[in-house]
Amino acid sequence: MATVPAAYPFIEVKIDTSALQPVAQRAPGVIAVVGITPDGADGGTAALNTPFAVDTLAQAAALFAKVADDKTVTETRLYTSLKGAMLQDPKPSKIYGVRVKDDYAAGLAALEALDDVTFVSLANETSVNMLKELKSHVENMSSQGYKRIGVAMVDPTTARSNTYAKDVTTAVSALQSSASRMVVIAARGAVSDPKAGAVGDVATAAMAAIAGYEPQVSTVLKRVRGVSIPKGAQYGPTEIKDLSEAGIIPLIQPALIVGGGFYFAEGRTFTTDASLLYIDIVRTLDDIDFRLKAGLIGLIGDARITKPGLILLKSQTEGILGPLQRRAVIDGFSIDIPVLNVLSIPEAARTPTDTTIVTEARANRTVDMFVSVTYGPAVHQLRVTLAPKF
Repeated sequence: MATVPAAYPFIEVKIDTSALQPVAQRAPGVIAVVGITPDGADGGTAALNTPFAVDTLAQAAALFAKVADDKTVTETRLYTSLKGAMLQDPKPSKIYGVRVKDDYAAGLAALEALDDVTFVSLANETSVNMLKELKSHVENMSSQGYKRIGVAMVDPTTARSNTYAKDVTTAVSALQSSASRMVVIAARGAVSDPKAGAVGDVATAAMAAIAGYEPQVSTVLKRVRGVSIPKGAQYGPTEIKDLSEAGIIPLIQPALIVGGGFYFAEGRTFTTDASLLYIDIVRTLDDIDFRLKAGLIGLIGDARITKPGLILLKSQTEGILGPLQRRAVIDGFSIDIPVLNVLSIPEAARTPTDTTIVTEARANRTVDMFVSVTYGPAVHQLRVTLAPKF
């Protein structure tokens, strides 16, 4: 006769911690600066082609510059660029520095395993041939799921001319990204130290300024700190308009903003894709892309292709997008799962097409879900009609 298990110890408790599994997080403002430093101790203690997170200037100096016994710092291109990044307010959520000897490709390759990097620049680099490596890096990594934006700059030493905007646009045309993965900054005559006359790395400073804001925030008229541009070198109205329409963002000093300082005159990517023309659109879509992947990965292998299983999938997606709508990051959203629509129809009432949709989904174990997001962008131009009367 089979033995009936005893009731003792009467109550058994099994703890299921699956609901406590944290969701992957990705800060949207993590930047990486790849830069050339001198050989040996003159270029710092950091190993070549190795990413290092830096939190303070002292740490950046030790890693990427020469520090004398009296703590005097002999700056390098990479250190100066990192210093400019740290001046921004708000600051990026995280800053990486990568020391290279003369090969940017190796330094950029070292960033491939870092899944939190969202922006990349080359320290104080204006050579388009070198910057093309940056473009290739951000486009390739983005196509593989690690969405990134590269930030470059027009050579600040390019002299004023009647065809300035056309000339610099032509000079950097090879950096134009059809995937909207490049941003190009223009700041003629920019210096990081006016007394020393050193050319300022406006690309890295601008990158850090953009990264300091949430993805949905437009860059237009946001301040870039640590840059100085002589009055005689600043852009006139025609140049500002021409550069902006070409997809290059000029840094300007608007008289209407009290306190001076330099600000982004536009918010565009350097792209041929008009649907992804603005930086905030690209960043917001990248952020939603990551949130959906991180939030839904737990359902892979568990959610079943049944009506309850797909309702759970839809509910989970609503839980990811709902907070974004509440925070006004997006204005609204809708979710459509064709298989769920069919499974909601009584089996006897389904058409042959309906049956095929369910059969193929279950056979291939693949479910299509269409998410529509309504995005409400920021105002970039205000047209006022002033109508005086007597």
